[in-house]
Amino acid sequence: MYRIIGEIVFVLILASIVLTVVALIVSRMSLNRNVWLAGSFAEILDFFYLPIKYLFYKFSDPKILDKWMVSLKNIAHKNDFQKTKKRIILAPHCMRSMDCPAHSTKEGIQCISCGKCIYERLGKDAQKYGYKLYIITGSSFVKHILRDDTIEGALLIACDYELIKVMQALKGTKIVTYGISMLNDGCYNTEVDYEKVIRAFEDFGYAETVQSVI
Repeated sequence: MYRIIGEIVFVLILASIVLTVVALIVSRMSLNRNVWLAGSFAEILDFFYLPIKYLFYKFSDPKILDKWMVSLKNIAHKNDFQKTKKRIILAPHCMRSMDCPAHSTKEGIQCISCGKCIYERLGKDAQKYGYKLYIITGSSFVKHILRDDTIEGALLIACDYELIKVMQALKGTKIVTYGISMLNDGCYNTEVDYEKVIRAFEDFGYAETVQSVI
């Protein structure tokens, strides 16, 4: 009896390792091309995320894992995001000017279009394409923003680690996420490739403007 249980456990462990390795290979491939079953492989990596990340900490760089997973999740979510109508942008406060005069509220930083950073331009482009822009200083602000139950899609701008955190947090909700990675990490003076932002706007088309009820 114990032998049978041991054999079953061994097979399950072996199968888990094989599936995880395959999922990692596919996620790496997703950086350069479209891949099949992206959603299924993303689920596998989500399930084993902590032990996999520990191994990356020990033998590689955990940022690599996050980068691969963001790419895989974007492929998995792309078609569903395309179908969303009410969309928002969640962007980090670390891209704003060091002497930003804007104030913070429960909905995040309220840009006053002073022209000192990218957010004046992003705010105008977001409005043009039907997105409501939220500049957030931490994950605690997200729960206030998402009280608006009309939101269907969230375009995320952040470092890969934060993108994964938000994508995993919103998994299982009706909100579809799509991530745009920043060019650098940090608490200030971070940047995003703005061409990628515009390309995302154009690829997904115009959305219906979200009217905040928070």
